[in-house]
Formats: sequence, C-alpha cells, structure tokens
Amino acid sequence: MIFTETKLKGAFTIDVKRLEDDRGFFGRSYCMEEFDIQGLNINVMQSNVSFNKKKGTLRGMHMQIAPYGETKLVRCTRGSIYDVIVDLRPNSETYTQWVGVALSAATYRMLYVPEGFAHGFITMQDNTDVTYQVTQMYVPIAEKAYRWDDPTFDIKWPIDPVVVSDKDRSHAPFEPHIMA
Repeated sequence: MIFTETKLKGAFTIDVKRLEDDRGFFGRSYCMEEFDIQGLNINVMQSNVSFNKKKGTLRGMHMQIAPYGETKLVRCTRGSIYDVIVDLRPNSETYTQWVGVALSAATYRMLYVPEGFAHGFITMQDNTDVTYQVTQMYVPIAEKAYRWDDPTFDIKWPIDPVVVSDKDRSHAPFEPHIMA
C-alpha cells in the first residue's frame, strides 16, 4: 500500500501497490500492520455503502463529534467521485481548510479521513457506489453536518450539484463556537 499525506495533517490518500502480470494485478487494499506503521487508526466498527443514481449527486458535509468521532476509509467501488474533507479540529494549523481527491473504481485509490474532519462527495458518473469503513457506530445525537457551499470553507466543486437531499440543503452555516 502506498500512503501519501495530504496538505491536511493526518489525512492520507492510499493507493494499492499493484503486482501485475498477464492476468491483471493483485494488491492489498487493507492491512492493519501497514496502518499501524503509519500511526493510523482504522479499527473498523461499521462498513457502509452509498449508491448514487445520478451524476452530480452531492452528499455532505458530514461528521460525528466526540465522544463518537469517527475515522473513515473511503473508496469508490463503481463510477467516480470527487471526495472532499474539511479539517474541523479546532487546534489544527489547517482548521477549516479542505482537500478534494478524485476517487474512482478504475484507480482503487482510497481516502483516509481522520476523526475531526467533515466529509462529503459529488458523483462524477451515474450509478456510482462508495464504500466507507468507519471506526464508530452511527450515533444520531453525535451527527454534525455543514453546507457543502458554506463560504467559510469555500470548496471548489468540479461540477455543480444536480441532486442534494433536503436534509443536506437545510444545514446551518458553519459557526466555530457551536461546533461541539
């Protein structure tokens, strides 16, 4: 596995190191020991799948707060997405900054999203599947969400959203003093 830290400390893209031959390739997509060597927590408690019918479906920006903060390992298993994370760790030097990463079934690339980050994505193709390995169970009272178009974050999405849930449209603007 190839770990590359993003500009947001603790957030990584992870690529499969491919051993190729005439049949195709073999590669490791998860290894607890390799995550441990990097100092990354991925003690999986839950696995989720998100199916998205339409190109331009936007989901986000979601997270869970302490004591139920979660780390996510995100991979697109069909189609492609533009995956975005926002650093909402109050003491971080990259607080409120974001990173966007193209994930697709064709590349096998994953995104490691540490606890304290909001997460969202927009689909770049119809019929896109996204899988999440998460380190916490879903706890509704710990759920926090922020608008994908919040001016505090100023996320540059590659396409305009076509499908956004009423719930995601209704999130209040980000206010740091009410984060927790």
